Amino acid sequence: MDSIKQAFQHRPLSVKLWPPSQSTRLMLVERMTKNLTTPSIISRKYGLLSKEEAEEDAKEIEEQAFTAANQHFEKEPDGDGSSAVQIYAKESSKLMLEVLKRGPRVKEDGEATTADKTAAIPGNVFDISGGRRAFISVDEAENLLKPLKDPGNSYTKICFSNRSFGFDAAAVAEPILLSIKDQLTEVDLSDVVAGRSESEALEVMKLFSSALEGSNLRYLNLSNNALGEKGVRAFGALLKSQNNLEELYLINDGISEEAARAVCELVPSTGKLKVLRFHNNMTGDEGAIAIAEIVKKSAVLEDFQCSSTRIGSEGGVALAQALGTCRLLRKLDLRDNMFGAEAGIALGKVLVAFADLTEIYLSYLNLEDEGAEALAGALKESAPSLEVLEMAGNDITAKSASSLAACIAAKQFLTKLNLAENELKDEGAIVIARAIEAGHGQLNEVDLSINAIRRAGARLLSQAVVQKPGFKLLNINGNFISDEGIDEVKDIFKNLPDVLGPLDENDPEGEDFDEEAKEEDADNEDELESKLKGLEIKHDE
Repeated sequence: MDSIKQAFQHRPLSVKLWPPSQSTRLMLVERMTKNLTTPSIISRKYGLLSKEEAEEDAKEIEEQAFTAANQHFEKEPDGDGSSAVQIYAKESSKLMLEVLKRGPRVKEDGEATTADKTAAIPGNVFDISGGRRAFISVDEAENLLKPLKDPGNSYTKICFSNRSFGFDAAAVAEPILLSIKDQLTEVDLSDVVAGRSESEALEVMKLFSSALEGSNLRYLNLSNNALGEKGVRAFGALLKSQNNLEELYLINDGISEEAARAVCELVPSTGKLKVLRFHNNMTGDEGAIAIAEIVKKSAVLEDFQCSSTRIGSEGGVALAQALGTCRLLRKLDLRDNMFGAEAGIALGKVLVAFADLTEIYLSYLNLEDEGAEALAGALKESAPSLEVLEMAGNDITAKSASSLAACIAAKQFLTKLNLAENELKDEGAIVIARAIEAGHGQLNEVDLSINAIRRAGARLLSQAVVQKPGFKLLNINGNFISDEGIDEVKDIFKNLPDVLGPLDENDPEGEDFDEEAKEEDADNEDELESKLKGLEIKHDE
């Protein structure tokens, strides 16, 4: 149901709600696919669908729901279509639940599922990642990889992800990979040794590495293999031979300090990397310094992720300085590290050169006010097309609100703003509300949850976003909004109730509720107007 509502929020208001546009229907399919592949209580019981199977099911669900709703609409063509939309939503929701309870399609009488029988996707992609995550036997390997042996096949992209290869199954794959390596440009070997002993996993990695050595790849994904230094070196022959690599993924790989040094040693410094992603590793400061060496030599880098990697101030400063050479950066994700204000200031010094930046994720970096102000000031002068700004969980107080607001006011292409889990309070929330109320026609999501915001701040934030076309979600949960304030906010969104996020964790009393806060929350419009007149947000010309 939520997927339907969210999809229709993208449509401009009109008299007729039915039929939905083709783009709305496609958007719904995308949202249902995401829902069907997201872990949940139901999926834990019945199994999680692969992306391929979920997309196929989502298309069928949408088609059936559309047909049912359209038949209803044809019986009452003079209506506004609202009842048809409800049927569309209810039917989709019902069918999605049936698919979730059905779970992944399993083999019957020894017959393989569609995903197993047809590993080759039409075109140049060969993908065996569909279906349940499982060990792959020798016989299965021979059957699944058979299309790769066809003379004259045109596969340039292969994906072995989600299938765990033992030594025997990898030995089947080795000569096949060797025979086609010269035509390959993209290889996904993520999650290919799950559940194997370390010794067997390393041997499998070496077989794949040896078979693909000398290939001319632009994309290589080795994520989710618990590599560590031994694993990185097991793939050494493959890594060292890649002189045209543009995308490298090492996510959830146990990349320690030593492993990071091995990556730095083995990956050629060709200056061609455009995407480099580390996430959920244990890299630390020394490992970050090694990664910084790769970054420093990657002047055309466009997408850099180094999140949840246990990097502190020293490593953060090293990475920040290395990023100074990456003037073409479009997406930067450094979330969930221990940078501190010093690394934030260092990063601010290089951000001023990032003219192409569209997404920046700086949440949970312990930036505090000093680091946040440095970054906000730098972003204000750069990144004119910034679309996503995240600085949640950084102990930012109202002291930094004016710096943040000035930055936000200058970013008229923002689609998402996340300042959750800070300490902005009413004073900061009001300043941020003033910054986003004018313009910002593409803004569709604002998160200021858990910021000790009270009635006045909640009201101003609500009024600032409610009329924006296509706006999807205001999250102000976990704050200190009074019961009267909650009623006011709900009344503001009375025509768009689904745009207002849940308020179940709001605490009307607040941890530090006192007489001064009561007075601030009082319904005194003159006092509020007086406060607002003293706040000025300077927009760049």
